[in-house]
Amino acid sequence: MTVIRQQDFIDSIEDALQFISYYHPLDYVKAVEAAYNREESQAAKDAMAQILINSRMSAEGKRPLCQDTGIVTCFVKIGMGVTWDKTDMTVQEMVDEGTRRAYLNPDNPLRASIVSDPAGARKNTKDNTPAVVHMDTVSGNKIEVMIAAKGGGSENKSKMVMLNPSDDIAEWVVKTLPTMGAGWCPPGMLGIGIGGTAEKAAVLAKESLMDPVDIQELMERGAETTEEKLRLDIFKKVNDLGIGAQGLGGLTTVVDIKIKSVPTHAASKPVAMIPNCAATRHAHFYLDGSGPSELEAPKLEDWPEITWEVGKDTRRVNLDDITKDDIQEWKVGETVLLSGKMLTGRDAAHKRIQTMLDNGEGLPDGVDLTNRFIYYVGPVDAVGDEAVGPAGPTTATRMDKFTDMMLEQTGLIGMIGKAERGPSTVESIAKHKAVYLMAVGGAAYLVSKAIKKSRVVAFEDLGMEAIYEFDVVDMPVTVAVDSSGANAHQTGPAIWKAKIADLDAALKAKV
Repeated sequence: MTVIRQQDFIDSIEDALQFISYYHPLDYVKAVEAAYNREESQAAKDAMAQILINSRMSAEGKRPLCQDTGIVTCFVKIGMGVTWDKTDMTVQEMVDEGTRRAYLNPDNPLRASIVSDPAGARKNTKDNTPAVVHMDTVSGNKIEVMIAAKGGGSENKSKMVMLNPSDDIAEWVVKTLPTMGAGWCPPGMLGIGIGGTAEKAAVLAKESLMDPVDIQELMERGAETTEEKLRLDIFKKVNDLGIGAQGLGGLTTVVDIKIKSVPTHAASKPVAMIPNCAATRHAHFYLDGSGPSELEAPKLEDWPEITWEVGKDTRRVNLDDITKDDIQEWKVGETVLLSGKMLTGRDAAHKRIQTMLDNGEGLPDGVDLTNRFIYYVGPVDAVGDEAVGPAGPTTATRMDKFTDMMLEQTGLIGMIGKAERGPSTVESIAKHKAVYLMAVGGAAYLVSKAIKKSRVVAFEDLGMEAIYEFDVVDMPVTVAVDSSGANAHQTGPAIWKAKIADLDAALKAKV
């Protein structure tokens, strides 16, 4: 029997969660670099440049890749020949203790995002526990651990279906993916689970995302199994959609497709699809009784030397004296550098503002949104001399149901977030002659460097969902919806889907 020390297991969980908070898996970095080099869409290329620069900065500074440091998912496979030195904690409790220590680490505090009573009060647990733990017993005398930190933006886009046995899985994926929008922050990976029962398919999909990026190697050697053939089929068909990085249109939407399957009932074909975002974070290690795991830090020279320069036509804006008339000149697709003061606010703050306005209380003290911009963000706590921790955008569609109210009643003229807005929100933006700006999801540490001052101005009890005032210098954003209602997340993918089809047709004609 192999004796595994409880403390070694807890320490390994803690170290792994800190490690993946700032180190991308190098296979993902290389895949995005390759996609960057072959990308022809300038908007998508700029987005990937920011993702790669952010990745290197996070590795250098040992600060989170994304402000959403995720919900912890842990696969623990315990060998039948393993015993523990102590039995006073369950595996779930040990994973939770490692998670707690990792997220409360004073040198690199990670954002606590987990709420209890999910159908009711939704109160933050303050330490990001509990983790989601999947445990299995296997042959052997080791413990295998695969652990990930999954952001809410990508997790929320998970899809599940019970297909008929004769239905085409690739067809379902291609039909479903455009409905997911860009809130999962492409380019990333799709994990697909097939078979078993509904809940088994979802677990398989999540576990598949722990595998390394190897689609290019598969393309070179050729598919041999049903799963490999399906991976290649879906990979091409998804990228042919032209969704592109951040949903702005381009050649690369996914850098890999992962599939795991198990036998299922003759009458069933359960399929789950879970995307991994630009903040792909996972680690894989073993414990054999010799001590805690030691993850090898990648070398900084393994990151590409990518630079991103603003174009000569970039618009520079002073938020402190902006007017509604000024923003009428902005056009969809433009790059804008923001300087000055902006307010922040997410779901909880918007809901509270709506309640206050409905009750005739007005906005909270210290909050004036007249001719102001609001940034949808829940930042990581600052350390050292930081004004704020990593502070990338959150999914803007979650604020759609509040947008008309905010534009109608508060004097707000602009919003900043990630991904697309819904059709009714785009109509509201056009109606009120406002604008929606998109920051790159997956570039949170890079974005935070543009924030020079930060202070809480309202709803301090909401923690990371409080309303902050940020003072920024040259914060890069893209005009995603302009005051006329022109929408980059519609026009970009449509243009690139057509271009990719034309490229394919030209290649077939040559053959």
